[in-house]
Amino acid sequence: MKIKEEASERHVLTITVDNEAGILAKIAGLFTARGYNIDSLTVADITENHSVSRITIVTHGPPAQIDQIHAQLERLVPVHKVVDLTEIGPYVERELALIKVAGTGDIRVEALRVAEVFRAKVVDTSTRSFVFELTGTPDKIDSFVAIMRELGIVEVGRTGVVGMIRGPEAA
Repeated sequence: MKIKEEASERHVLTITVDNEAGILAKIAGLFTARGYNIDSLTVADITENHSVSRITIVTHGPPAQIDQIHAQLERLVPVHKVVDLTEIGPYVERELALIKVAGTGDIRVEALRVAEVFRAKVVDTSTRSFVFELTGTPDKIDSFVAIMRELGIVEVGRTGVVGMIRGPEAA
């Protein structure tokens, strides 16, 4: 007997929720209980009175699994809205990374040259290291990190993806 495997798709979900204790644990628990993976997770307060937060989750799975995740998220009581940016249309996604690279001499020069090509900003420097700030798509950050790894990466910190649909309307 052969089990048919569906193609896994990457999806960016934005979830608007009440800003209350335990909501992130409920959402993470929903993923954990069903064996779904979270590739990226960001959370931020989005209202002046701190009552609502926006959670952005990047996950992957076959279409039926993504539909199930969407439906289960909408059933959670403090959830106002779930939007799958991948399905809704054109959207912008960005991630921020801090990358520390150590080196002297030619390595420093090469690190600065590569950073310029990627439009990475130097946010800290010493005689033996740099900390670069880079904003872009996850692929752009992955590429920058791969090149810098050869030059002497010491540490990498990444925020996770945030996304928003293009155009004048809200998601």
